[in-house]
Amino acid sequence: MIYGELTKRILSSVVLLPIMFFIIIKGTYYFNTMIILFFFISVYEWIKLSKNKIYKLPGIFFLIFSFYSVYEIRINMDNGHVYLLFITIICVATDVGGFLFGKIFKGPKLTKISPNKTYSGMLGSFVFTILFIILFLKYLISKNLYELTIEIVGFSILLSIASQFGDIIISYFKRLSNVKDTGKIIPGHGGLLDRIDGMIFAFPLSYIILSLLSINFF
Repeated sequence: MIYGELTKRILSSVVLLPIMFFIIIKGTYYFNTMIILFFFISVYEWIKLSKNKIYKLPGIFFLIFSFYSVYEIRINMDNGHVYLLFITIICVATDVGGFLFGKIFKGPKLTKISPNKTYSGMLGSFVFTILFIILFLKYLISKNLYELTIEIVGFSILLSIASQFGDIIISYFKRLSNVKDTGKIIPGHGGLLDRIDGMIFAFPLSYIILSLLSINFF
């Protein structure tokens, strides 16, 4: 069961991530089109999930702010494409590390809200986050121009926590609605919100930190 689900996740990621990375780097109308498309799919899935609950409208406003943050980071920040890739990789690493460590090592549950989340999975998320960031800094953008500083590690761990929190929050709302997935468009993941649940929390936090504190890593 784990291998079938993992295979679907890997195949989906192999197809989708390079396309997303290309669009993030390319920018212009490619990026704008992706953001608009993702936004409307996410809102549609959220409306289906929340139905007529009291939290439907606040959730829509949160999605608006989340996607606005993505746009602002990419378009209006220096090296915005690098930051966007950086944050996306952290969220992917968090998801992959949490899934693998949780399935392999199991152990105590992290929370009743999302019974599949374990402390071993949380540890795996942090381990993979640091590993992926090392690879990102060394091979993808810098050619050794950037070092793994304590500030970058702290920022990465903070975003990993936000990503895990987002995963748990969306899982909580799925449990309230008694559904397994927010949709069926991505094999191995379900809906788009199932795939970007951590990202929609990590990006606003990144935008707030980077804009308010005027931090410049790249």
